[in-house]
Amino acid sequence: MRYYIVLSVMFLLGGMHVFAQKTVKMTAVKGNDYGVAYSLPKTAIAVKVSYMKTTRKAGEFYQYAERYLNITNAITENDVNYTLDKIEAASKGIIDTDKTYLVEFRSNTTAPFVTLTQDGLICAINDDYVFSKDANDTPEQVKSKPLPDPRGFMSEEMLRAGSTAKQAELISKQIYRLRETKNNILTGEADNMPPDGEAYKIVMAQLDEQEKALTSMFIGTEETETGEKEFTLVPDDKNIDNRIIFRFSSKLGVVDANDLSGAPVYLSLKNKEPREKPVLTPKEEKEMEKKFSAGIIYNIPGKGDLTIAYNNKNYVQRELDVVQYGIQDVLAPKMFENNKKPIKVIFYPELGAIKQIPPQTP
Repeated sequence: MRYYIVLSVMFLLGGMHVFAQKTVKMTAVKGNDYGVAYSLPKTAIAVKVSYMKTTRKAGEFYQYAERYLNITNAITENDVNYTLDKIEAASKGIIDTDKTYLVEFRSNTTAPFVTLTQDGLICAINDDYVFSKDANDTPEQVKSKPLPDPRGFMSEEMLRAGSTAKQAELISKQIYRLRETKNNILTGEADNMPPDGEAYKIVMAQLDEQEKALTSMFIGTEETETGEKEFTLVPDDKNIDNRIIFRFSSKLGVVDANDLSGAPVYLSLKNKEPREKPVLTPKEEKEMEKKFSAGIIYNIPGKGDLTIAYNNKNYVQRELDVVQYGIQDVLAPKMFENNKKPIKVIFYPELGAIKQIPPQTP
């Protein structure tokens, strides 16, 4: 095996098939010298933070809320507040630009092929690969429904009132009339009852909407919306100790790691099985180089302990497979030289590790 740098050239040669809009099948044919380029991944950590934004606005007549409506908890000043809901973390594979190779098959091997992702990560040899259904990666923002403009429900008398106090008094009387109308319909004492169940729902919903809109002029409004942000960290082969990946502020929400307006969110990653690099003799180095120059290189990931903490609380504490903490090994080329029973190998594309070598059928 030799290093192969210009991966894109291989995709222009013969023997390429795209299926399921997910993978690329590369067949080793004479046109590409019976060689197929592939890449191995390294591990990246995707950290997703979910938060809620609450916007509170004081009503125009908040100072009259207790006098006219007996409301004692009216919002008296505008305010925006963020709360951190949850932090999630998952590993994903990204192309390691230093780990691109060419797997070469013998010319007399029966139509060998390699299945790759569209980015070139190895998925399988002599077999197809089907990804599980993708989840929706687009953050979904959920926002509470705002109330309609209360002025749309105000009469001419209310709008033309000579003072703020008088206007507040007229609006409060209208709120009580709306409540009385709803109560009369509920008890069946209204002069004009809705003719059927559907009309009843519509009328009650409209009355309720008007009451809430006008009441908001006294009690104020509170709107909430949820949001998400994602950060990606690519570790090396060393431990990470309390690295600030972002900060969180109750007034600004998610902010950058260097923005001191927020409290830090720390990430730690520890190699669970650290390996000492072996000291090889010149002869052993030559043998190792020969071994890795002729086979199919794959990853054997190591294990890492991941912790993400905010305000002395661990939001994430889990074990991850980390390619950078592992080693590499080689599948011998002779495994694929049996024309009658071609060996199949299935990989974890996000790790570059062997998932399965299915038993050969008789």
